[in-house]
Parts: sequence; C-alpha cells; structure tokens
Amino acid sequence: MKKICLALVFVFSLVALVGCGNKTSGTVSTDGSTSMEKVISALGEKFESDHSGVTFTYNPTGSSSGIAAVMEGRCDIGLSSRYLKDDEKEKGLTETVLALDGIAIIVNPANSVNDLSLEDIAKIYTGEITNWKEVGGNDAPIVLIGREAGSGTRDGFESITKTEDACQYRQELTSTGDVITTVSNNSNAIGYASLASVKDSVKVVMVDGITPTEATVKDGSYVVQRPFILVTRADEKLSDTAQSFFDFAVSKDANEILLDAGVVPIK
Repeated sequence: MKKICLALVFVFSLVALVGCGNKTSGTVSTDGSTSMEKVISALGEKFESDHSGVTFTYNPTGSSSGIAAVMEGRCDIGLSSRYLKDDEKEKGLTETVLALDGIAIIVNPANSVNDLSLEDIAKIYTGEITNWKEVGGNDAPIVLIGREAGSGTRDGFESITKTEDACQYRQELTSTGDVITTVSNNSNAIGYASLASVKDSVKVVMVDGITPTEATVKDGSYVVQRPFILVTRADEKLSDTAQSFFDFAVSKDANEILLDAGVVPIK
C-alpha cells in the first residue's frame, strides 16, 4: 500500500511538472501593415524559437485593416505604419512605437536619376512634373506607382510630401511587395516603399542629397520616414503569451533583430 501511494505521488508530480511546462504555450496573432512584414516576422520567429509551444501568426492586410482587426477583437496586436488618428484613439486604442522606418523613393535600376528634392517629388506625384527630363533623366513619361487608400505607407508619404488627396497615381497597389515588383518591371516608374523591404531589383534615390540609412533616419536628416506601431486596446489586457511577445518586441533585447530588418529601434 505504501508503495502504491508513493507511485501515485510520483505520477501526480509528473503531471504537475508537465502542467508547468505548458505555461509558455499559447498563440500570438498580429494583423496589419505589409511594410512591417520583415520586422514582425523576424520578431515572431525569434519569439517562437525561445518559447516552445507558442504559435505566432501575422496577417499582412495593411495598416487600417490591422487597426480595425484589433479594435474588433480579431487579433491580439495590430500593426500600423502610421500614427493612430484621434477617432481611433477615442474608440479605445493605444499605440506603442516599435521602431522608425525610412520610406524609400524607388525607381527602376535603368533610370539615371539618383537624387530628387522633396519639392520635386511632390510635383511629380501631383502631376506638375510629368517627364523624367525635367529632373535630369531621360525624355520619358513618369509612371506614378503608389499604395492604396488606407495604407500606412501612403499616409506617411503623402503627409510628408504634403500631397494628400492630390496624387495622380497610375496604379494604386495593395502591398509593398507589389510596388517594388511593378517599379522593377517598368523603366519609367517611380514608387515608394518601406526601406526595410527594398530589394536589389529597384534603385533607391537620395532625397535632397540624403540617402536613407539607419543613421540618417535616426538623426532625422532623411525626412521621408514614419513609425512602426504596435496597436492594442487600452481597456483590455493581452493574454500572458501576447503580453510576453509585446514586452520582448519593445525591449532592448529585440534591437539587434530590428536593426537586421533595416529599421531603427526606439530604445
């Protein structure tokens, strides 16, 4: 009888230990900015590797959709590449700046233009400048590529260039990747994209003589930049797992990951 009791105690102890091990299990769901794909995927991958049993998901829908998703309780954390609007804050949302990202002005590699002023960029996108020869390039029409309404990248670009509701887009695309691909396939195209997402298939031009880099974004000399935001509900606590991810993402422990992803950490 004594042996049976001891055996039962041992079994119960094992069950308790297994239960303790499951404390790191759970899910973290994120939704929003396509510009944040490289950043959030890297953070999620690291978090999963450090927390056995955790599943991390990212749904690349765009900033406004991500904000709506967290507001409606369809994800734990929304991702936005623009600041929250007053009406969004009034609906109970709060923002935490994760990092700063440069918005690169991109052209086809065959384009000879290497530098544009912020004023010229505004004139190009509003249709005042329509030919590349007007800014030192070839005699060819400028094809304007941009993002769809509601995109955080578009909001940031238009706010900085003061071209809200005035851009004469040829195409309005739904992701950063689509903009990069389209510009890479059209020698006369110009577009804008997250610096963290830019590939060798396009050429990044300087703005007023400043190349977008970690250093120029951080010191503010490269002016076409915006924040990467984590959006949560102010009146609701995150799950333990989601809170653990949030704390990791905004800590100094994540800085190396953010830098490798091409953005500038806040801390």
